[in-house]
Amino acid sequence: MRITSALVDPSLLELPWNTPLEEWPADHLVALPQGISRHVVRFVKLHGTVYAVKETRERIAEREYDLLRALERISAPAVEAVAIVADRLSVDGESLEPVLVTRHLQFSLPYRAVFSHTLRPETMNRLLDALAALLVRMHLIGFFWGDCSLSNTLFRRDAGAFAAYLVDAETGALHLRLSNGQRSEDLEIARTNIFGEALDLQAAGLLHDQIDPEHVSDEVVRRYETLWNEITFEERVEQDTRRYIEKRIRRLNELGFDVEEVAMSVVDNQVHVRPKVVDAGHHSRRLLRLTGLDAEENQARSLLNDLDTYRAESDLPDESQAAHRWFTEVFEPVVRAVPPHLRRKLEPPELFVQVTDHRFRLSEEAGRDVGLAPAVQSFLADVLVHRPDEQAILGYEPDEIAE
Repeated sequence: MRITSALVDPSLLELPWNTPLEEWPADHLVALPQGISRHVVRFVKLHGTVYAVKETRERIAEREYDLLRALERISAPAVEAVAIVADRLSVDGESLEPVLVTRHLQFSLPYRAVFSHTLRPETMNRLLDALAALLVRMHLIGFFWGDCSLSNTLFRRDAGAFAAYLVDAETGALHLRLSNGQRSEDLEIARTNIFGEALDLQAAGLLHDQIDPEHVSDEVVRRYETLWNEITFEERVEQDTRRYIEKRIRRLNELGFDVEEVAMSVVDNQVHVRPKVVDAGHHSRRLLRLTGLDAEENQARSLLNDLDTYRAESDLPDESQAAHRWFTEVFEPVVRAVPPHLRRKLEPPELFVQVTDHRFRLSEEAGRDVGLAPAVQSFLADVLVHRPDEQAILGYEPDEIAE
């Protein structure tokens, strides 16, 4: 047996590598929702960390491992490659397929788990937005997916929306830049795959009557094209160029993208402006820099709004000082208030966002600010206790879930 690993984890040696994955004993496995896969996939938990183990051919495993490592180095939204285990032999000396080991993305679910009940149209819209945004982000960094689909995506809750992550890269390729033809090909593959998956969901009775499979696949492409155009289009400006550029950059920041430079040219007394978008995660990076919190983009935007409000109310001119005090005096007490048996319900940033929303609703009903501490206790007693673990189901209100 030969293990190629991105990190040294001796516990990998404890797994029964001389047994085909489909025959692994239950005491090594973790029951997690799983999407459709061409390969045998198992989840295992080693010393508090959950890994996904997938059997595949060695050349494919090596290629996907290298590609996922490259995506990790540029902070792309994808799962983390951990190891390749090759040269496996059964107890009878027969060759076994190599496996690719990746780290399981906490608080995430495959689309079929999201569709475990009949999905509402508004939840479907949020999923399509997340998938379109993921494809835009991957194309901006020069990644050709080659098999974009719901099956190859994981979803995490993100302050009322969803964040999507690439989970299968075996058909992908990383280039310096994608041509329009490559992007179009990826979009058509996505359209075809998603149409088939939506038909499958419809046949299983898991699509709402108002959701049309063909419309679903077309909507992903439409949303992608709308976002791509907003990020990349060149616009003619006849006057007040500086103000326009500031507004354009601010609008892109609101979408979660950073701008490295702005290209300008003058043609027939008109200024042509084209921003160079370099990365997504504008709010996430600012929150991480100020507080050390790692959050999804919409979560980060909401947390930063709360931080900025705290800073204004506290009259603290120094942003770093305000962030430190907000983290220790506001954020941490909310997280610590959750009893241990409820901490698997929501990850801390999402918990804080939902507590803030709950406080707003209570205050609206009372006609006054009810305060953070009472809102936390109300949320724990009236909302969180009724939610299933986030790893178990996603995208539904408590009264829609059969306990």
